[in-house]
Amino acid sequence: MKKKKWLRPVLFTLGGGLAGLAYYSFVGCAAGGCAIASNPVASVLYLGLVGWLLSGLFERERGDGCNM
Repeated sequence: MKKKKWLRPVLFTLGGGLAGLAYYSFVGCAAGGCAIASNPVASVLYLGLVGWLLSGLFERERGDGCNM
């Protein structure tokens, strides 16, 4: 059960990192003026963070619902 708890964030983070690498490779920024797109490490880390944050968006709520 604990494996399922961390599997989704890890997969989303890796997917975001791969998307960041693809963004750097295909779009990029040749002039170097773009903070994220001009550096492959920044692209991978930034979109990996976005992927990790999105992983919590798709979790099911547990419990009885709202306690208001």
